[in-house]
Amino acid sequence: MKNIVILISGRGSNMEAIVQACATEGWPARVAAVISNRPDAAGLRFAQARGIATAVVNHKGFSDREAFDAELARVVHGYAPDVVVLAGFMRILTPGFVTQFEGRMVNVHPSLLPAFPGLGTHQRAIEAGCKVAGATVHFVTPELDHGPIIAQAAVSVLPGDTEETLSARVLAREHLLYPRAVRWFISGQLRTENGVVTHVNGEPQLL
Repeated sequence: MKNIVILISGRGSNMEAIVQACATEGWPARVAAVISNRPDAAGLRFAQARGIATAVVNHKGFSDREAFDAELARVVHGYAPDVVVLAGFMRILTPGFVTQFEGRMVNVHPSLLPAFPGLGTHQRAIEAGCKVAGATVHFVTPELDHGPIIAQAAVSVLPGDTEETLSARVLAREHLLYPRAVRWFISGQLRTENGVVTHVNGEPQLL
């Protein structure tokens, strides 16, 4: 039984999707803990209601990113994670943190990477005239939003789309894509060679 540790900063809707998929699909894993940098994160209540351990490492209590990341790493290690899942965790992690979990830490980003890393992805896609947008699940590396791509989901950019309407459609796809990618990882179905991730059985990595 493998341990999944999920980091959130808010509602954690992707965390909810992963918790539910893990339970209903019978993964060989359990969500061992949900950890937030915000004590008021609504996702903590969701996890607690389901008997999942929770913890808070409030970034406001630390003088710098390095000190916060050191404490966060200590807490994460305490749950012996096989995979660390970033699900709306709104902190840029230091290289010192990332390297401790490299190869077993994943993130979902609301664009078709390598396009539009960083913030404001939906508005930037609309302003660029993109006809397709989407989401990317990738391994986390020290370079922000640049890790090896595990899977992607695409949605059409519709005439009249706003940042809000496009974001809502992309998020709905994330809720399908992210649990699938985490399940592949914990089931040993992913292989990475020369920075390219493939599914060992050839399952489609585009949703």
